[in-house]
Amino acid sequence: MPATDDATLAVSVVVPACGRMDLLDRNLDALMRQGLDPARFEIVVVDDEPNHNTLHLVAGWRTRTIERGPRLSYVANPGPSGPASARNRGWRAARAPIVAFTTDDAVPEATWLAEGLAACQDGVDVVCGRIRTPVPARPTEQQRSARVHEEADFTSANCFLRKPVLERLEGFDERFSVPRGSDADMHFRLLEHGIAIARAPRALVVHPVRLAPWGASLLQIRHAVFDALLYKKHPALYRQKIEPRPRWDHYAIVAVLLLGLACLLMGLTIFATLAFAAWLLLTIRLCAHRLRGVAHTPAHVADLVLTSALLPPLAVFWRLTGALRYRVRFA
Repeated sequence: MPATDDATLAVSVVVPACGRMDLLDRNLDALMRQGLDPARFEIVVVDDEPNHNTLHLVAGWRTRTIERGPRLSYVANPGPSGPASARNRGWRAARAPIVAFTTDDAVPEATWLAEGLAACQDGVDVVCGRIRTPVPARPTEQQRSARVHEEADFTSANCFLRKPVLERLEGFDERFSVPRGSDADMHFRLLEHGIAIARAPRALVVHPVRLAPWGASLLQIRHAVFDALLYKKHPALYRQKIEPRPRWDHYAIVAVLLLGLACLLMGLTIFATLAFAAWLLLTIRLCAHRLRGVAHTPAHVADLVLTSALLPPLAVFWRLTGALRYRVRFA
């Protein structure tokens, strides 16, 4: 293995892993193909769900690349504790002065590290590369949502930070135990500390989107609880960059639904009918909005129709749960 003492290392790549063997294997293959001199970087795989499979996968790559590859290490992170916790354990174990973050389901281009390092000139503490998310011309709703990564101001799937910056900010906020909110929180803290973010559009990471299982949006909406934490920490930036105003359509749908049920219990049949009609119209409006510009396969349409009826009550529930948990007036 090439010499990788602290004097030669320029960057440490931190890859949080969570038991997705095929994705991690693809990611490590891309990292081993980097054009940067292997003596100038190391790879730190942080296993957020420690198991022998991930350990053996990393060991296999280490064995195959021992003569020509960068230093590759495995770090167990007792958990699962979430990607923020894994990233923190990774950068604290890193030996280089610059830490590059990506994800186990991303595929960095061969020039990624070289281009990212080139952008880390004197006085530049944070660099964000470019994300490309290939999706079909008529994507699913989940695939369309994933494309927001391409326009994100900051993403942990492709960023470079100097260790003193990470130490100053005490890393990522581990209260965000899911990806939602964690990147935005780091971005907002960088802005609040006056730390400029340089752009490196040629430092490219491809982020393929896997097909989500049927009804996945109902499981993902529970992560809305962390929106309250993000809002509590950065109310002005949250309203400026995330959500200018609350989702009043969700609240209106839930309100007329509860009104209809209440009227029904009180025997007010006419008012109940009117309330349920309003609920149906608002739900159809939401469903039509979600169907616009996405794939219209029978399974996907059925998914959106059913989940459009269930999402508003769940979204309101989790938002209010977050407001109570984090003691913030958030709607």
